Amino acid sequence: MSDCIRLDHLHKSYGHFQLQDISLGVKEGYITGLIGPNGAGKTTLIKMIMGMVHPDQGEIQLFGLDHKEHLPANKDRIGYVSDENIYYEQLTVKQMKKVIAPFYSRWDEDTYGKYQELFKLSPGKKIKDLSKGMKVKFSLAIALSHGADLLIMDEPTSGLDPVFRRELLDLLTEHIQDERKSIIFSTHNTTDLDRIADYIVFINDGRIVFHEMKEALAEKYLLVKGGKELLDRDVRRLFLGIRESAHGFEGLIQNRSEGERYLKETAICETPSLEEIMYFSVKGSDIRV
Repeated sequence: MSDCIRLDHLHKSYGHFQLQDISLGVKEGYITGLIGPNGAGKTTLIKMIMGMVHPDQGEIQLFGLDHKEHLPANKDRIGYVSDENIYYEQLTVKQMKKVIAPFYSRWDEDTYGKYQELFKLSPGKKIKDLSKGMKVKFSLAIALSHGADLLIMDEPTSGLDPVFRRELLDLLTEHIQDERKSIIFSTHNTTDLDRIADYIVFINDGRIVFHEMKEALAEKYLLVKGGKELLDRDVRRLFLGIRESAHGFEGLIQNRSEGERYLKETAICETPSLEEIMYFSVKGSDIRV
């Protein structure tokens, strides 16, 4: 199993924010979800992979090639979808497509036509007149029409209605059936990743908290709910984060087996969602409501 992306000891500083010592391998043929709170460094990391931002230190390899030396060839193999508009607002959908298509050596006009029809993109409509959701659909049509080996999705479901969001996730699942294709999916909507991701990278405050197979998280973390009388000093030490209210508490334990050993008989023990893992990891202990 090879890496389509290899990041080694990346550092990037922006005033008060620092991306620190990021080392990561993204496996070929899988969907890797990138999660973290606002300002954690997700977009900076994606922009470095895209070649839009250069690291202060460290190395990036894509498809086994040094990214700095092979940037044009690597970009030819990447499809990029963002919730931000990256196209010329005054051009029509048809004109914008004609500008973009020649940059890709494997552009397929028939594939683009299929997605244009599927997404109901009007060729004569100007980019500036598209809704936010339709702009995302146009980006997706472009990304899927040139045989990209790597799709990079930065908040792609933002602005999409629930019906198309489900359709998008199905499209990505279908796309990944070709085991040479890979997807990085950065999102705040962790329920999307609960459905389709194979690996999860959690980044917070410029550092990687964990990089795990999604299934492994269920074996590692435990969500516990119970009465506050259970929270003596020794029990509190088990928790990565606790949220207390007048009626009781819920909290996250990083060592599932240890948590079950102490609390299975006296509290409700559940498998946490990605959102719950992220929430308690970021907020820490003693959250009171």
